[in-house]
Amino acid sequence: MTGTGRARARVLAAAASAVLLAGLAVACGSPRPAASGTGAAGDAAASPAAVASSAGPASPAPSPSRSPAAAARPLTGITVGIDPGHNGRNGTDPGYINQMIWNGRESEACDTTGTQTASGYTEARFNFNVAGYLRAALIADGARVVMTRRSNDGVGPCVDRRARILNRSGARVAIDIHADGGPAWGRGFTVLEPVADGPNDHVIGASERFGADVRAALLARTTMPVSDYYGSNGIEFRNDLAGLNLTTVPKVLIESGNMVNATDAALLTSPRFQRKLARALLAAILTFLHK
Repeated sequence: MTGTGRARARVLAAAASAVLLAGLAVACGSPRPAASGTGAAGDAAASPAAVASSAGPASPAPSPSRSPAAAARPLTGITVGIDPGHNGRNGTDPGYINQMIWNGRESEACDTTGTQTASGYTEARFNFNVAGYLRAALIADGARVVMTRRSNDGVGPCVDRRARILNRSGARVAIDIHADGGPAWGRGFTVLEPVADGPNDHVIGASERFGADVRAALLARTTMPVSDYYGSNGIEFRNDLAGLNLTTVPKVLIESGNMVNATDAALLTSPRFQRKLARALLAAILTFLHK
């Protein structure tokens, strides 16, 4: 073979090697999120878009075979819990949602229907929409996400069961998403934080830090102000809610705005605002987990 022929052979061999390496990189990319479980409405199954159920395995830690982009995702290997408050058909089964459960201090109703705007846009729908946007953003950053309900077409689960789902999920942090039904003149969001109650004693400090991160993120990333009728400067401590009393993971509940107020309602029903709110919650979760 001539010198020119040998050089050409070396070039072809290098090109073939590059193609082979590219194929291996694709084959060794990051895993897809686990598919959701099955079961009756209210079971510990995930949302409709194929999230792992609370019983499923957590996403594996990055391995040397993963691509650099996958390894760099900030939430890889971390589980986050989301409770979209209420459910779209709670009003169809009063016998179920009015049953009494123990919330850690006293009895309360299993759940409620939630509030709605003057035009009939329900809180349950808002909660689930924001949860869906947040879930997608978390998964894009590598997280495993556990949600307490899979759709907006069911009943329940009861608030004590929602707490157990998230407690058993292995979540490092969790958020309960709600909107309020306050006086028509009142505006703004409030972050509800737990009070030491036994099961939640060891996560009180962490929950307060997370609540401060949520408050700061909403002010920085949305146009919703702090509430002018509820809480103190956007924070309220509650000892009568099962989701906060029974939590064993750092958690807060966000009342994202007042659905009865016309200005807040225009924001809360807007998909654009819902996506902004989800991005703000993502930012708060990232800040909390990476301090």
